[in-house]
Amino acid sequence: MLERFQTEEKGQIDKDALKAENSAYKDKLAVLGQKIKEAKLPVIIAFEGWGASGKGYVIGKTIGCLDPRSYLVHSTVGATVEEKRLPLMSRFWKIIPEKGKLCIFDRSWYQEIVPAAIEQDLSEEELVCRLDKANLFERQLADDGYLIIKFFLHISQEEQKHRFKKLLENEDTSWRVTDIDLKRNRKYDKYFVQYDKMLEYTNTVWAPWTVVDAENKTETVNTVFKTIASAIEARLEGRKAEFGEGNKRIAKKEGFTIAAKPPLDMISLDKALSEEVYREELKKQQKRLAKLHSRLYMHKIPVVMAFEGWDAAGKGGTIRRIASALDPRGFEAVPISAPQPYELNRHYLWRFWQELPKSGHITIFDRTWYGRVLVERVEGLTPEKRWREAYQEINEFENQLYDEGVLVLKFWLQIDRDEQLKRFNDRMNTPEKRWKITDEDWRNREKWDAYTEAVNEMLQKTSTDFAPWHVIENNDKRFGRIRTLNVINNAIEAWIERHKL
Repeated sequence: MLERFQTEEKGQIDKDALKAENSAYKDKLAVLGQKIKEAKLPVIIAFEGWGASGKGYVIGKTIGCLDPRSYLVHSTVGATVEEKRLPLMSRFWKIIPEKGKLCIFDRSWYQEIVPAAIEQDLSEEELVCRLDKANLFERQLADDGYLIIKFFLHISQEEQKHRFKKLLENEDTSWRVTDIDLKRNRKYDKYFVQYDKMLEYTNTVWAPWTVVDAENKTETVNTVFKTIASAIEARLEGRKAEFGEGNKRIAKKEGFTIAAKPPLDMISLDKALSEEVYREELKKQQKRLAKLHSRLYMHKIPVVMAFEGWDAAGKGGTIRRIASALDPRGFEAVPISAPQPYELNRHYLWRFWQELPKSGHITIFDRTWYGRVLVERVEGLTPEKRWREAYQEINEFENQLYDEGVLVLKFWLQIDRDEQLKRFNDRMNTPEKRWKITDEDWRNREKWDAYTEAVNEMLQKTSTDFAPWHVIENNDKRFGRIRTLNVINNAIEAWIERHKL
């Protein structure tokens, strides 16, 4: 995509005409900024390009058109030590804008690609993996209604060298040029090849690139203003934008290998343990888990434990038995309830990216992202198109975690209707337990068949080989707790063995 700029002849620029056009677009962007808010359209604008290509200048001109309350600007620098202990894309998921807001990136997730490819000596396989993650990130946001506009500001090697020299000659600006900037200029051709490859690979239908000849500032601003206005107007009017076609690349990993699960009504729930056997096994499995937790920390292995199940299925009790075996400094239990307005105003996976464990730590989710295909499906809280797309999105989410070295363990705690009614009545009749039962629990019980259908489809479509579901027979809580602990311990030991740690 950069090749045409190498030989393209520069025409004469009518500066007065450009300034007049920029002024008109500035007024238009101010109006569109308000329309974004009214339409609850989330917009992401990413600026990439060569050092000294004018990204800061253009961003300054862009935000000068907008209400300061309507946007945020993020300047991406190298990942911190803490961020490096999390999945690659997590720090960018955390800062996606709410609906009706605009987020501008002064450099973006692409800083984890080209500079890293050269300066961290990434393998070709890892480079492609990161490119795929960028495409996946953008596609998932686009599917949820986000408008993504990407600019690459291009200048020649000689122009970059000239700008660096000018900055260095002024003591007020010399700090802006670093040794790594000068090194990149000397290796311009090498970076050029990688940037061109990146632009081609990630120039998608849902997030196409606009490569801007940034040798003239006024012309650069004009192109940026025009592109942003065109893209926003097209989205608000429900038509296709005219700013770049993009490749019809599919950012989906098709054909996840599914670990088949039987329907819930085929699972026998008559398994039980005596109190004596339970106490003995509980002590044994908790001791085993405590030792494994130390090994997880030592080898920097992050673990996600996801718990779903019927109301009163025993999730809380099971999680307590797990937590009591863990070092409290190395895990967190996250209860998931109905999303708050600020959470509903973002992609539904946003709040789960916030809670992922850093390396060596465990996060236990009491209810999860599967609410998208369970309660949101059954209660009609999400359009059918979006919850059906969620099976793929969830598999992609968990696959990213797996690829980043996260052990993902998923549990569905299964009880039958009679056992649930017994537990509901017990809660109603026990003062200290009454807080656990709500009117919503009784309403959900009336939709048992609809939830059963949803759970069965969830198990069939998201029990992958890298993150399979474990259905726990929990009519007898003692049996279920021991089985869950045993599954966790076996999975951790197998993970350590498989990775030869």
